[in-house]
Amino acid sequence: MSSTFHADTPLAQRMRPNSLDAIIGQTHLLAAGAPLRRLVEQGHLPSIILHGEAGIGKTTIAMLLAGAVNRSFHALSALNTGVKQLRDVLDKKDSLSFESPVVFIDEIHRFNKAQQDALLGAVEAGDITLIGATTENPSFSVNNALLSRCQVYRLEPLDTEQITAVLQRAIHQDSILKTLDIDLQAADTISKLAHGDARKALNLLELAVQTANETPIVIDDTRVASVAQSALVRYDKDGEQHYDMISAMIKSVRGSDPDAALYWMARMLVGGEPADFIARRLVILASEDIGNANPNALLLADAALRSVQSIGMPEARIILGQVIVYLATSAKSNSTYKAINAAMRLAEKDASPVPLHLRNGVTKLMREQGYGQEYVYPHDYPNHYYAQSYLPDRLVGTRFYEFADNQREQHSKQFVDWLKQQAASSKQ
Repeated sequence: MSSTFHADTPLAQRMRPNSLDAIIGQTHLLAAGAPLRRLVEQGHLPSIILHGEAGIGKTTIAMLLAGAVNRSFHALSALNTGVKQLRDVLDKKDSLSFESPVVFIDEIHRFNKAQQDALLGAVEAGDITLIGATTENPSFSVNNALLSRCQVYRLEPLDTEQITAVLQRAIHQDSILKTLDIDLQAADTISKLAHGDARKALNLLELAVQTANETPIVIDDTRVASVAQSALVRYDKDGEQHYDMISAMIKSVRGSDPDAALYWMARMLVGGEPADFIARRLVILASEDIGNANPNALLLADAALRSVQSIGMPEARIILGQVIVYLATSAKSNSTYKAINAAMRLAEKDASPVPLHLRNGVTKLMREQGYGQEYVYPHDYPNHYYAQSYLPDRLVGTRFYEFADNQREQHSKQFVDWLKQQAASSKQ
C-alpha cells in the first residue's frame, strides 16, 4: 500500500492492494494454480466479467490484472458514460504496444443495448480487452453476444476471518492508523455488519476511529453500533439479492415452511422491495405450486394483490403476511403447471387440424362441408356428459393432466371416473 495519501483520502482507498499477492480473499481465482493467476503468469488476459457484491475487490483486481500483463488501463463507469465517451476510449490504441488496452467498465449491467453493442465490436476485433464488473448476475444483465465472448468469474464475499485480516492490516500498515494506539475489540462485529464487504468494513473502522477522543482508541461493540446506524440491513433490490431472496421466499412457501417464507419476505420489505412485486409473485405461486389442490389459494392471492396495490405500505405487510402463511400451509400440487407446459411443448410442433365435429358451422357452406356435424351436446344427456373425442384423431389418448394425490384433485378424479362409468353403463 502506498504511504503518499493525505489524511482526507478514505481509508479504503489508502488500503487498496498494489499487487495480486496483497489481495485478501478470492483465493479460488488468485491463489497459485487458480484460473486468473495462471492466465497472467502466462502473460494472457482475455476479456472477462467479474461478478460479485460491492466492496469485494472487483475494481482492484481489474487494475492489478492489467498491470500484471503490462497493459494500459482505462476505467469507465456505466453510470456516467455515454456511447460517445465510450467510442472515444475504444478509438484509443497503444502506440508502442501490439497488445490491446484493458478497458474496465464498472457496473456494466447498467449499459444499454447500444453501449453493449459498441463494446461487442471492439472485443470481437481484438481492439480492447474488456473487464466488466457487475453486482448483478451477468446472465440477466449482459447481452448474450457479449457474454459469450467473455469469461465470467464469480467473486465471493469475504468471510469473518478475511475481514478481520483486512482490519488488522489497516491498523498496522496504514500510514495514518499505524501512528495511533488502537485496541480493536469488535472485529467480529464489524465483519458481521460488513456482510463480506471489505470497503464497508474499512469505512466502519475509520468512522469509529474518527469519533474517538480517548487514548488508546478502543473499538468495541458499543462504538461500532454508534457509527454503524443502518448498516445492519443490506439488500440490493436492483441486484442479484433481489432474485436470490424472491427465490428463497418462493421455495419456502413451496416447501410448506411459513416461518422461512415470512422471514425472506420481511427481508425484502425491510430492504425496500415493492410490496406489489411480492404480491404478484404470490399470485403466480398460488397457481403454479398449489393449483387445484386448493383453488381458493389463487383467489386469496389475487385479492391480496389488489389490496396491496390500493393500500400500500406499511399496512400492506399485514395482508402479505396473511396470504403467505395461507399459501405456505396449503396443500400443494403442480399438476396443472406440468400439464400446460406439456401441452405448450406439443403445440409448438403439432399443427393438427380441428376435427370437423368440433368446428363452428356458422354458415350454410360450412355446415354443408361437415362443420359441427356429429357433435353431441353433453347437456342433453344424463349428468351433462357424453363420451366423445375432443382431440385430433392422431392425438386421441394423449394425456397432459394427471390428477395429483391431494384430496381435492382426487375428489375431482373420482367424479370424472364416475361420469365415464355412468356413460358406459347407459350404452350397454
